[in-house]
Amino acid sequence: MPDHSTPASAADINNRFDFHPDTTAEKRGEHESIHEACKSLAHALDSRVPNGREKALALTHLEDAMMWANAGIDRTRPEEPAAPKRARKAATE
Repeated sequence: MPDHSTPASAADINNRFDFHPDTTAEKRGEHESIHEACKSLAHALDSRVPNGREKALALTHLEDAMMWANAGIDRTRPEEPAAPKRARKAATE
């Protein structure tokens, strides 16, 4: 079976699945800010949206958004931009 991995894909996988502890007070503060904002919105949704599937989904997706936001904070290395740039295909391909 051929190996389709590259050094870049291996580094990306390691970054996605490695544990990323809060190494600075700034990161801890960013996490706390996101948690508090999401918690505030969750309480607003809880008080305004009738119980049911839609409310449950809204809270679940808000929790997902919080987790992805925290992953974005954790996975971004200080020397890297927030989003990787993709190489463009040559026009002749």
